[in-house]
Amino acid sequence: MTTIASDADMADTERTYPPRAAVVSWIFFDWAAQPYFTLITTFVFAPYFATSVAPDPATGQSLWGFAMAAAGMVIALLSPVLGAIADAAGRRKPWIAAFGAMLVLGSCALWIGKPGDASIIPALLAAVALASVGAEFATVFNNAMMPTLVPPERIGRLSGNGWATGYVGGIISLIIVLGFLAANPETGRTLLGFTPLFGLDPATHQGDRITGPLTGLWFIVFVTPMFVFTPDYPAKRPVRQALRAGLAQLKQSLGELPRQQSLATFLLANMIYSDGLVSLFAFGGIYAAGTFGWQTIQIGTFGIILAIAGTFGAWLGGKLDDLLGPKRVIAGSMLVLLLSLAAILLVDKDSILFIKVASPEPGGTLFAGAAERAYLVLGCLIGAAGGPLQAASRTLLIRLAPKDRIAQYFGLFALTGKVTSFIGPLLIGAITAGTASQKAGMGVLVVFFAAGLALLMRVREQPPPLSSFRGIAER
Repeated sequence: MTTIASDADMADTERTYPPRAAVVSWIFFDWAAQPYFTLITTFVFAPYFATSVAPDPATGQSLWGFAMAAAGMVIALLSPVLGAIADAAGRRKPWIAAFGAMLVLGSCALWIGKPGDASIIPALLAAVALASVGAEFATVFNNAMMPTLVPPERIGRLSGNGWATGYVGGIISLIIVLGFLAANPETGRTLLGFTPLFGLDPATHQGDRITGPLTGLWFIVFVTPMFVFTPDYPAKRPVRQALRAGLAQLKQSLGELPRQQSLATFLLANMIYSDGLVSLFAFGGIYAAGTFGWQTIQIGTFGIILAIAGTFGAWLGGKLDDLLGPKRVIAGSMLVLLLSLAAILLVDKDSILFIKVASPEPGGTLFAGAAERAYLVLGCLIGAAGGPLQAASRTLLIRLAPKDRIAQYFGLFALTGKVTSFIGPLLIGAITAGTASQKAGMGVLVVFFAAGLALLMRVREQPPPLSSFRGIAER
């Protein structure tokens, strides 16, 4: 494996960056990790858990929320510390490998989640929490590699292309599950009309449960090119020395943060709107399952359509990021999310914006009801806005953060994205449990997006000089 050039080497060469194969391999990390978020936390396993494993959808949504909250607390506490240690140690790949293993193990364990078996619920929630921690930490260190891969003026496009590629990976994984693995328990056929591969039993929802092992295998296969072709930061210190140096740097950064007004305000805004976005994605499928009675095929098809919208949104957002700046892309995306979410809360099975509509006939075509189609359109808007929001957020952090402590600040970025991430799921879970209403639980997310947008308006975006990106690997 190759390593990034030292300061001396980079000083002799104007703007040296790795070859295209290294960049493409890095982008495929998003492809490798996306099925966890697409198949497990959003469109297949989470709704399956809520509707078929838990006693009822409201209880399932509540329990899932508590598990996501626990994982979020762990991520929040450890992200900045691990990022600071990684900056001091130098290398990123060993951290990605270690946390990727957690993602794989936790995902594969979800196979044991048989329908109606309440005794297995604690183990399932522990497994999904473990996988969530692994996925998020691996992403922190993968993001920290970005500034050395392309020139600064192309960072937005790189980030947007990464998210778009991830969405495509999510689409492909959903098509595999819906078309060949997960069948309707009543018909025994997949969305494409096939008998499930490998003899998967529709009655015991093996097609839903296989998403766990599939996610683990997918990650191993598609993250491998990044380890082979993408250059890592060179090693600087042994782990023990890096621990001391990293913690000292973290203390220094936290002390300096109040004087960096724009960066501090952005991190606070990210803390709020990331909580809302993660909660929206995590509970969107569960909400649809409870509102419309959708099963895996309907939710999965919905997921494919949303992922297609997200692919184009992330790709276009990356171009707009380089053209207009990440702050404007974030603000526009958040406004779309805010309005779409407010509209979704006014859509019910037999009404749209308080106007009564006909309910779909039993056994009718997919998304036959007017309310279902309205939910689909609004969901596409959310999907199209979610990708640019996340991609432009990491671009804005790169523009605002000190370049010699980029992993540390991505750790703080993850901290602000997770330190209160338990609040969204916790509030959704608690309000849903207290009111027995999924709509009431989801309504709290409007506040998150409105507050995040208001804070973002106070951030001053100042692109750094191109020269500041040189030699960051060894500073």
